[in-house]
Amino acid sequence: MGLFVISQSDNGTFKFSFTSRRGKTLLTSISCKYKADCELIIESIKNNIEGFVLTRKITPGKKHFFRLSHNGLVLANSRKYTTPLRLEKCMEEILQSASEAEILDFSENEVIFPEEEEATTA
Repeated sequence: MGLFVISQSDNGTFKFSFTSRRGKTLLTSISCKYKADCELIIESIKNNIEGFVLTRKITPGKKHFFRLSHNGLVLANSRKYTTPLRLEKCMEEILQSASEAEILDFSENEVIFPEEEEATTA
């Protein structure tokens, strides 16, 4: 199962990444002014990954990657791969595990894991 990880940069913007079950970053979002925008994009991906377009691209250095977009707006870019087969495996993993992925928020000093949040609200 993958993870969505929200982080905040030094300039105050937010972004998220999608990491594989092995801990590799597979996808990194565009910068968002508000954390709520990241959360909205993540929830949209989790609830309807089929509604997003994955467009394959190749860099001038022959590296393979894809862009995740919705209604023509690019929302995230994948990491770069040396072969089309590795790119396909990355795309398959995201399509298969995004809907069940957990969300970790590292954008603040205090990190609350989903299990701890449930325990404190019960």
